[in-house]
Amino acid sequence: MRNCGIVLQGIMKYCVLIIDGAAGLPIAGRESKTSLELAATPNLDALAREGWLGRARTVPPGMEPGSAVACMSVLGYDPAVYYKGRASIEAGSLGISIGRGEAVFRCNLVNVSDGKMRDYSAGHITSDEAKEIIATLNEKLGSDAVRFFPGVSYRHILKLKGGEDALQAACTPPHDIPGRPVADYLPKGPGSEVLRDLMARSEAVLKDHPVNIARKARGELPATTIWLFWGSGPVPPMPAFKKVYGLKAALTSGVDLLRGLAKMSGMTILDIKGVTDGPDSDNVAQAEGALAALKKHDLVVIHIEAPDEAGHTGNIDGKVGAIKKIDAEVVSRLRQWRGDDLRVLVMPDHPTPISVRTHTPEPVPLLLWGKGIKANGAARFTEAEAARTGILIEHGYKIMGQLVGKPA
Repeated sequence: MRNCGIVLQGIMKYCVLIIDGAAGLPIAGRESKTSLELAATPNLDALAREGWLGRARTVPPGMEPGSAVACMSVLGYDPAVYYKGRASIEAGSLGISIGRGEAVFRCNLVNVSDGKMRDYSAGHITSDEAKEIIATLNEKLGSDAVRFFPGVSYRHILKLKGGEDALQAACTPPHDIPGRPVADYLPKGPGSEVLRDLMARSEAVLKDHPVNIARKARGELPATTIWLFWGSGPVPPMPAFKKVYGLKAALTSGVDLLRGLAKMSGMTILDIKGVTDGPDSDNVAQAEGALAALKKHDLVVIHIEAPDEAGHTGNIDGKVGAIKKIDAEVVSRLRQWRGDDLRVLVMPDHPTPISVRTHTPEPVPLLLWGKGIKANGAARFTEAEAARTGILIEHGYKIMGQLVGKPA
């Protein structure tokens, strides 16, 4: 791996900013520019000019290009070794144990209309609304062997006792099939029967649910069914971040997945009011809360979900706006840091191109900036500019070691 020019010296603090799904492909009708190129990002661009820019492959070949794999890489863990399924990570965040003979699945609330996947998030249903629906699902479909757990917004967990066979089923994430006939993408193969049965039975439960009646009255999409995928069983423990990198770390995010990864790696989970998984998230509070945590921690991770959500819905202006907001409200505060010496890593976890509305495995731009990091001549924080440097880190999990001065 090419050295990024870090010179170790003095007491140092670290910040990792994960701009989820911000990378992408050129957009037709928008001068063939990506969302990063379309967004006005004076602070990111200043960091790029002063820092070290390149690209990294966060998704190992053959692995699913999702945030679980990609964010595990960004946090400094090899997903080829430690990734055993996304649902188990989210379950861990919610305090759900997974015993021998048990399996957990991600359980989305979705909207299917005319047999097609209209919205993988049921119109980004609120957590409070979803909690009511999950309670009803437990009442109507739950048993000693079947239990639903509420998460954030549309993202929830199904736990099956004696459900190991279901882990053999081939499942498709709903955000991979926008506008497509769902019949072609229902769980298939051995073990799929129980999943398909629960999905089918959920339709009657949700059809006249009070939450959905109220949503339709407001002109919002109802949750018409559950969608089950990303199954996993018990997972082996990951080594603590402090043990691997010698630093006390904390993380802030609006999604269970990242909080689950933090819990698995022994990071402190920061509870900052106003942090959500959408465009309404209070970026200022998140940035200030994270930087304040550096008084008691050596490293903080700031994960922001909004660009990824906009990418999944094909919302160009939403994605560009989310990136601009992160630049103005978060990156600006990193530049203005007045404390111990600071080093920063900024990168998306994976691309979520507007044209495909789901994750892809291509390398993403990465930026290292701060005390002891030498500039390498970049002009902007964009995919093309990162590619122009000619730098490609094939094993993304090694970036953390470069940031903190402990290269693998």
